Amino acid sequence: MAVEIRNIKVGGNLPFTLIAGPCVVESEELIISTAKKILEITQRHNIPFIFKSSFKKANRTNINSFSGIGDEKAISILKKVSDELNIPVLTDIHSESDIQKVNDAVDVIQIPAFLCRQTELLIAAGKSGLVVNIKKGQFLAPEDMKHAADKIASTGNKKILLTERGTTFGYHNLVVDMRSLVIMRELGFPVVMDATHSVQLPSNSNVSGGQPKFIKPLARAAAAVGIDALFLEVHPEPSKALSDAASQLPLSELEKLLIEIKKIDSVIKSVKN
Repeated sequence: MAVEIRNIKVGGNLPFTLIAGPCVVESEELIISTAKKILEITQRHNIPFIFKSSFKKANRTNINSFSGIGDEKAISILKKVSDELNIPVLTDIHSESDIQKVNDAVDVIQIPAFLCRQTELLIAAGKSGLVVNIKKGQFLAPEDMKHAADKIASTGNKKILLTERGTTFGYHNLVVDMRSLVIMRELGFPVVMDATHSVQLPSNSNVSGGQPKFIKPLARAAAAVGIDALFLEVHPEPSKALSDAASQLPLSELEKLLIEIKKIDSVIKSVKN
């Protein structure tokens, strides 16, 4: 099954789509410049691209952590990316009121992993008519994502993506079971691999840490299993990022990784045909 997102089709054994951008909207300059750079790279290699950035972060570890520059300002920046660069945009939502705020600015709304069982939120997301990307909760088995998808599909909206982002493995650690990509695809929806959140060390002390050296191996491994989209949080200078500084991919390393993923993806999907 393929899901249409503006001029892009995700799924159906088509070449993978990239979903990428900074974790959160920090400033207009950062967002526009990063989106332009990623667009240049993806156009050069003929890779479909959906820009991602959260208009706010409502689930930070520490109450003093950066959560956003203001909803209205951040959403207007995302709309500018969509309109001026003519690319689809994805952002997180955390409540029904968030859906109303972003409805005219983005193409895809994302249900954060911690909220993937929230029935009212999922149904409201489905009723929006937008494409909905559901992050698999760190606490869920992949087959349990059927219930989250069913809640959205009950509204008549079948434009659903399912994303793997790691599973809780003891305290302050995540592990990726690559079988989940196969299991979630069998549910009948395109599957996405989030290779950056999967390397987090959640709530380690006052902030979430990370092991970014595993981003590329996880991305390559997922492509070898078979994915419909690759999700990467990308930042020009991750160490200076205001959110998820320990688990974002440096923008300077994106192109080489995408070349590798495209080669793997092409081989896997040619075998399946």
